[in-house]
Amino acid sequence: MAKAEFFTNISDLIENNNDRLSYGVSVTDFDKDGSYEFVVAGFGYSNLALGYKNGKLVNTIQDSLFMDKDRNTIGVSACDVDQDGFEEIYFLNTDTYSGEKKYSDRLLDNDNKILDYFELEKNLENLNLTAGRSVVCVDRNGLGKYGIYVANYGGPTRFYEIDKDEVADLAPSLNIDQVTGGRAVVAGHIVSNKMDIFAANERGPNFLYKNESGLFTDIAGEKNIQDFFQNGRGTALTDFLYRGELDIVTGNWNGYHRIFVKQENSFLDMSPLDFRKPSLIRTVIAADFDNDGYDEIFMNNIGEPNKLFRILDNGELKEIELNIALEADGLGTGAAVADIDNDGVLELLVSHGESGAQPLSLFKAKNVNKDYIRIKPLNMNGAPARGATVILHTNLRNHAKTIDAGSGYLCQMEPVAHYGLREGEVINSVSIRWTNGLIEEYKVNEINNTIIYKQGI
Repeated sequence: MAKAEFFTNISDLIENNNDRLSYGVSVTDFDKDGSYEFVVAGFGYSNLALGYKNGKLVNTIQDSLFMDKDRNTIGVSACDVDQDGFEEIYFLNTDTYSGEKKYSDRLLDNDNKILDYFELEKNLENLNLTAGRSVVCVDRNGLGKYGIYVANYGGPTRFYEIDKDEVADLAPSLNIDQVTGGRAVVAGHIVSNKMDIFAANERGPNFLYKNESGLFTDIAGEKNIQDFFQNGRGTALTDFLYRGELDIVTGNWNGYHRIFVKQENSFLDMSPLDFRKPSLIRTVIAADFDNDGYDEIFMNNIGEPNKLFRILDNGELKEIELNIALEADGLGTGAAVADIDNDGVLELLVSHGESGAQPLSLFKAKNVNKDYIRIKPLNMNGAPARGATVILHTNLRNHAKTIDAGSGYLCQMEPVAHYGLREGEVINSVSIRWTNGLIEEYKVNEINNTIIYKQGI
């Protein structure tokens, strides 16, 4: 294990950071001020939008519909569902463990004022009244029009799309209205050139939906990732071999964690024993926290110590000893990363709750390499191109990252591909596979900045 202290605790930057029951965390610019907020789901507490203002993380949205303090919000994701160039937010509410629930979810738009599409009379017949967990955004046709896959527990999966303010559940017509113990969901270029869906389930096999012209076929059995006897939790997409392909890291509740690496015809679990060891896992995040050019996998557990592993070359994992961010008594429920203060280093926000009220935690790597590059793709509508794949081509690696559409567990990361740069590394180019499957390649003439690319094809 590496011995030096990895994280520093900067939780004191969070204003009014009181004990609360929190769950999912998303990163989006819902108030349209040009900067991201950590959107934190409150379970019987207000939903928060924590933006960075004057050196503090401050709650920036006081709207009662957004805060929704009387509902139990658990999952959250953001994407542009109405093709206006700005992201809407889906809040998944769960007031019962499984099956039928009392309160519906929210699908919020911020257009001069905040409205809930589900409160429009024409949408009342399509409310999600089933207990759920995670939500993920899917641009299934590659047109910049996102739908919302809702992983329900003990009831049918939903897939919502909007047309002229009317919300429709397309899951039955897409043949994905499966009834299972839905848990974590990720979406992106997993097996096809369009957005595929991987769902880690409990009390049933995982799903891997291959996108075939906007329709979905479950090929989890064919690809050997059903994991029948495990109970899925946190899940993320990462390029485990730095070869320009996305692989699946998935944690199983008190079971064996997996690193499913894409092979020619299947997936191979390449997790070593120390990574695989069972834990009370909640959130899994893959990101380069210290800008050294190697991603870390952060494993957030509930009621037992967190873990951190560095992904070295050739599939080697090295555990990093934690003291700060260990949170041995932390009741971790969700987590997300973003460069919230725009200094080129990622912040890690961890939420807590479920069995006890605790404040939020905010961490940042302590010893950081100075050089980095951040790629922010925007689709044809000018919205974050969630589900696109960015590949950094250098003299040392071809490193794929997804523009996160929903991951971790109940959560969603910032819509930016963040890379630290290794010693002696020279960038040749960056390529982006958009959600329609087409690829554009770009020359990079600057580093230590966030570069925005707009979809042109």
